[in-house]
Order: sequence, then C-alpha cells, then structure tokens
Amino acid sequence: MEKVSKEKIKKYKNSIFIKRLIDIICALLLSVAFIVPGVVIAIIVKISDGGSVFFVQERVGRNGRHFNIIKFRTMREGSDKEEAKLLKKSRNGFVQIKQDPRVTEFGRFLRKTSFDEIPQLINVLKGDMSLIGPRPFIPIETDLLDENEKQRCIAYPGLTGLAQLKGRSKLNIHDVVKLDIEYINNYSIFLDLKILFSTIFVVLKGI
Repeated sequence: MEKVSKEKIKKYKNSIFIKRLIDIICALLLSVAFIVPGVVIAIIVKISDGGSVFFVQERVGRNGRHFNIIKFRTMREGSDKEEAKLLKKSRNGFVQIKQDPRVTEFGRFLRKTSFDEIPQLINVLKGDMSLIGPRPFIPIETDLLDENEKQRCIAYPGLTGLAQLKGRSKLNIHDVVKLDIEYINNYSIFLDLKILFSTIFVVLKGI
C-alpha cells in the first residue's frame, strides 16, 4: 500500500487553517439550512418507537484521539451493542448485512439519503471532524489496521470522502483505507471542494 510521505503530511498540516475556516463557514450555513428538516427528522425518530433521537458512538479521530460522533438514530434502541460481536465475525472488519434487521424502516431512508449524518455538523463545529476526510472508524475497526494503514489518522475524519463516492458500504476496510491514503497524498482545498459538491449531487440523486 502507498505510504504518506513527510512532504504530504507537511502539505496537509499547512492547509489546516484554511480547511478549518471553510469547515466552520460551511457547517454554520448547513446547520441553518437543515434546522427545519432536522427538527422533522427528530420528531419522526422519536415517535417511531419512543427511543432516543440521537445515536452517539465512540470513534477514532485525528492522531488517534477518540471522540463521540453524533447521528440520528437509524437502528433499534441498543442494537449497537451487537456490532462488536458481528465485527469479530467479519473478515473485512465491516458489518455487511443486506436488509440489516437492526435498521428501522425510517432509518433506511435516513441512511440512503445520508440525512442521519446531519448532527455531525456539531462534530465539525467542535473541531472533532471536518466536512471532508476519511470516515472515522470505531476503535475495534482501527485495531484491525497495520501501522501503514493507520496513517489515515493523520487527517481529520470527515462527513464524507473518497470512499463514500467510490463504493461506500460495498468496499471492505482495506479498500477504504487505500482511498483514505490516496486522499491524503493528493490533498488540496480544490479536492475537498470537488468531493463536497460530488457528495451533494449523490445525496440529491438518492432522495
């Protein structure tokens, strides 16, 4: 697998200020735009089964720092406890289950449209995440990576990235990491904007 050179790491770090500025501006604008849809989604999730509106889960962020990611809940209450057990049985580290019985009917719609990711704008504003970057793995997934693959943690995790545009859940964990390393090695603000607008197109197409 391709490695990340010190030159590429330096280039990424030198761009962090501008990247962070764009993240804050865009996250604020998107937060305002999604206030009404967000409230509607929260109400539907709550009345669907009376469970919690949000799903909070520990993830591994930049430089291996752990943080809590926030999503609209798409699965049955408490079903995330089954995930670690399922991951241990998965060769690729991801749970690949068609018509996953843990996912609610409304949850499938949220996942298809990526609307379950809206609350992560809070993570972006807090500085846990960026709009664009490698999707943050849970700790048990990160433990499956070798030292070279863990270079993906050099970058801020993102709401979307190359892996989401090039296969998403169809990719195994190692294919995802290859795309994450590719993203870091080819990083530029232009690449971020390209991924952002491509993601918007994919989301609109899925609605």
